Amino acid sequence: MAFKQIFPKILLFLAIGALIAFSSFSALKKQNENELAYQKLLETEEKNYLMGKFDPAERKDFIHIPIKYTIGENGKYLRQETWDAFLKMHDQAEQDGIRLRIASATRNFDYQKNIWESKWKNFSANTPDGLERFKKILEWSSVPGTSRHHWGTDIDINSANASYFESEKGIREYIWLVQNAPSFGFCQPYNLKNGGRPMGYNEERWHWSYLPIARGLTEEYKNLIKKGDIKGFLGDRYVSELDLINNYVLSINPDCL
Repeated sequence: MAFKQIFPKILLFLAIGALIAFSSFSALKKQNENELAYQKLLETEEKNYLMGKFDPAERKDFIHIPIKYTIGENGKYLRQETWDAFLKMHDQAEQDGIRLRIASATRNFDYQKNIWESKWKNFSANTPDGLERFKKILEWSSVPGTSRHHWGTDIDINSANASYFESEKGIREYIWLVQNAPSFGFCQPYNLKNGGRPMGYNEERWHWSYLPIARGLTEEYKNLIKKGDIKGFLGDRYVSELDLINNYVLSINPDCL
């Protein structure tokens, strides 16, 4: 067969091959783009979770706490795993003559924002300097987007007042928690500040964290959240002047890491 007769067939063969190769490349590129978009979506969802930007009432992995186990208003939520562990701890405490009730549970971004902005306004007269006011609130309260209470793993037990745990009743309850809470997976993240925890919030004897879940979330927060993500509340312009992640979010009792 003459070359001029087979040449068009060769061209057609090459064209088909090129088309197949291009189609395969396009499909692979599209697949990679879809995978990247999916990973980006997962990362965004996880960041929103870590910063409390969700409604716990709408999540299937959270449970509404029966009011008989709470103090104050109804409508408290916890992750299912945290609740199951607390209930076991509660029942053991009852047998030992100790009454445990949840004073605060999951607080999402908006809830924490209300707490923060209320203090921001109330402290304005006595502490007009914005940065100093910011630091003063940080002695006891987390900036919205940085609280462990966002995660559904942390609870305040019986009170959120330091003076309560200086009373005879409060001291007895705290001693029981120190001796028994770890066996149920709970750890006190804000112990007395010392060489192991030189920075961060003041001691909170009421605040207990469910480590089997919270330990991993602490690590994820360190890896995913950046200073620029912490915004959307009164005084947020001072975030850039403070290392909130290292000095507050991650400045916890070493036993809880």
